[in-house]
Amino acid sequence: KNGCVLGYIYDVEFNTSDGRLTAIVLPGRQRFLGLIGREEDIVIPWSEIEVIGQETVLVTTDATPYMRRTKKGFFEN
Repeated sequence: KNGCVLGYIYDVEFNTSDGRLTAIVLPGRQRFLGLIGREEDIVIPWSEIEVIGQETVLVTTDATPYMRRTKKGFFEN
């Protein structure tokens, strides 16, 4: 709803019984330059997807748990 960028789609989930798309999956944020892995992947249910365009997918979800941290200076809290 606020227009933030959550990331790029790198996987999808299907219901194998009826072949319908159930969710899109975005990779989790890297931890410490990727040296200690990633956070959990972001799974967005198909029911929250509003529009699929050529370069964007609009979703209606509370993005707060998914938002990426903004970079701060060394001495800022």
